[in-house]
Order: sequence, then C-alpha cells, then structure tokens
Amino acid sequence: MIAVAIAAWLLLRPGKPAATKEPTVVAVERGPITKAVSCTGRVVPAQEVEIKCKASGEVASVPHDVSDAVEKGDLLVELDPVDEQRRVMQAEVALAASRAQVELKRNALTVAERTLATDRERAEAVLVAAEARARDARAKFDRVKLLLQKKLASQEDYDTAETSAVQAETELRSARVRLEELRTQEIALDGRRHDVQLAETHVKSDEIALADTQQRLKETRVHAPSSGVVASRNVEIGQIVSSGISNVGGGTTLLTVADLRRMFVLASVDESDIGQVGGGQPATVTVDAYPALALDGVVRRIATKGVSSSNVVTFEVKVEVTDEKRRLLKPEMTATVEILIARADEALLVPTQAVIKTRRGYVVLVDRGGDTPERRPVEVGIMSDTMAQVVNGLAEGEHVLVASGGAESKWRRDEGRPRGPMLFGGGRGGRR
Repeated sequence: MIAVAIAAWLLLRPGKPAATKEPTVVAVERGPITKAVSCTGRVVPAQEVEIKCKASGEVASVPHDVSDAVEKGDLLVELDPVDEQRRVMQAEVALAASRAQVELKRNALTVAERTLATDRERAEAVLVAAEARARDARAKFDRVKLLLQKKLASQEDYDTAETSAVQAETELRSARVRLEELRTQEIALDGRRHDVQLAETHVKSDEIALADTQQRLKETRVHAPSSGVVASRNVEIGQIVSSGISNVGGGTTLLTVADLRRMFVLASVDESDIGQVGGGQPATVTVDAYPALALDGVVRRIATKGVSSSNVVTFEVKVEVTDEKRRLLKPEMTATVEILIARADEALLVPTQAVIKTRRGYVVLVDRGGDTPERRPVEVGIMSDTMAQVVNGLAEGEHVLVASGGAESKWRRDEGRPRGPMLFGGGRGGRR
C-alpha cells in the first residue's frame, strides 16, 4: 500500500530499513482529557504531639490506651507525687524561716531607730546645758580675774573660777563628742536597713523556690494539650520516667496524641514534575487498605527546598484530604496521590502515537482518502500516555494515521520525544 509506505518513511526517516507494521486509521474525536502528576507519600495527622513530663518519678496512673479519644485538659499520666510534696514542704519551711528573719531584723531596726532618736534628744539637751555652763563659768572667771587685778579678789577665788571654767569647757567638748557618736550610730542604722532588705530578698527567693516546687508538683499530672486520639503509649504503671527539661537525653516520651480531625499526605514529587504543581490544585488520594476508594484532596503546601537521595531530587508536597471519608485513613499509611495539573472536557483527541515531534513542532498524518496522507502541522495541548489534545490544525471527524510497532519505536528513538507525566482520565483510550 502506498499510504503505508509513505507513513513508514515519514516516521522512520532516512536510515536503515526497519520492520514496520501497517499504521491504523483513527478518527479525531471530542472528549475529556486530564493531566496529572502521580506521586506517593505517607498519611500524617494535622498535629501529632509527643507527650513528655517536666517532672521525674514513678508512673502511678495511665488512664488512656492506644486509640482512645481524649479532650484537651484530660489527665494522661500521673506520677507518684510523694517526692515533690516533700520538696514543697521543705520550701514552705525555708520560706517561713526567711519571713521570721525579716520580722526580727525589722524589729531590731525599729528599736535601734527609737533608741537613736532618744539618745539624740538627750545629747542635744546635754549640749545646750554644757554650752550654758561653759559661758557662765567663762564669764565668772573673767570677772574674778578682773577683780584680782584690782586687788579686790583673792588668788583662791581666781583658781576656783579658773577650774570651774575648765570643767565647763570639758563637759561641752564631751557633749559635742556624744552628738558625733550619735551620727556614727545613724550610719550603723543604714547597715541594719540593708540587712532588712537582704532578708526581704531571701524571702522573695524562697517564694520563687516554693512556687517552683509547687509547679513541679502540678507537673506530676500530665494533661492533654489538645483534643485527639492516643496514637502510641510508651509507659506503664511503675515505670520510672525522666524529666523532659532537665534530662540531657530529652526525657521519656509517655504518649503520642494525634489530631485526626484533618488528615494530610506528605508526598514526594520528582523535580521534573514539581514545576507543574501549585497550591490549591485538586488531587486524588488512594491507599492500599481501600484500593477502590478515591479520596478528594487539595495541595496545601510545596516545599521550597528539595531532598536529594541517590542523585534523585524530590520535593515534599503537603496534600490535605478533604473527603468526608478521610476518617478511614490512619497515620503512616502509604498513599498514592494524583495531582490534577490540567483538564479539558470537550477537547479534540487523537492517540499520542499519532503525534510526531519534529524540530519545527508537532505534525500528524491525515488520511485524505487517497494513496498519499497529508503531513499537517498541529498545535498540541494536554498530552497523556495514550491521548493528546489538538488545539489547532485538526477538525472533529478527520482521520489520522497511527504508527505502531517498529515505526513507533524508531520514532521514539530518533525524535527523542520525552515521555509525558502520569495522567489520568481522558477520552477514548485514556486512563482514569
């Protein structure tokens, strides 16, 4: 057949002869076609919290088991509180002693302040009296001295007046010294005031220590931070657990609580496909446990940085399962995800093998009813493994030649057309 020979020559191009099969004639039809990226991942809950205890001790109670539903605030684990209660009592005693010390120092300061005030008043009074006596004695001495010069007083009167003046001056100096000593006592009072402040600081420190021990006592009871389901239980009654904040190893994991109200799939998308994936795109999720069940989903997040493993780079894509039957999913299930990239409902469709990629674009061989098919350039839209959308260049009802066998293999080898991404759905012959 001449048409067969022409089709084979166009597909194989000049070169070694190759075994070919007769091409088939297929009509251009309208139908739906969809393009999707297929990937796999694991099912994860919206939130999964490892429950640890800030306190250390022996497990006294674990009310819930795996798969039990818990509400926020429910008791999950209780440790034996005896040790923490003892620490609370010790802290209370230390605080009481500190407060007693503050009272003692305050009382001593009050007594010292009142004593100082009394002594100051007495010293000031003595100083005033000493000054008066000193003036009086000095005046008498001056008069006696004048009388002695006039021969109106004896030497004995003079000596007596001089002695009285000297004694009065001495008493005045003593009164002034006593007043200075009181100023020194005022400085000593400042030290007592600092002692009171230091004692008050000890009280505050002991109050903080008591609050810490009371908090440690409260932390022997571990409550659910959020509502969810107990995903794992790692401790039993009688087991000794270590603190999650004071242990260098991170402490003992008691339980794991998962929030299953929202379910996600963390899928790995190849770097060759990640450019087509965007937030908000719809997706279909299937799991091995329910092979006939396809769950609706939507892309929520795309990782900025890829992960390289064995020279293969993939990007994590977070897909939320929005289907009402998502409650059937369990964390860590393996899931297959098909992310819808493009869709056309009334597209002109031809088999993918009918489209030939050349250096200038795509062409098809149109059957004109004669011996020679028409080589016609076309504009291609969505392409799946089996079907291709023709945007421009063909009309519904026209017929195209589809190469097969050796011709197809030769075309794939020579033209180097890259294999299209995984697609589902489609018209005639398309995957769903």
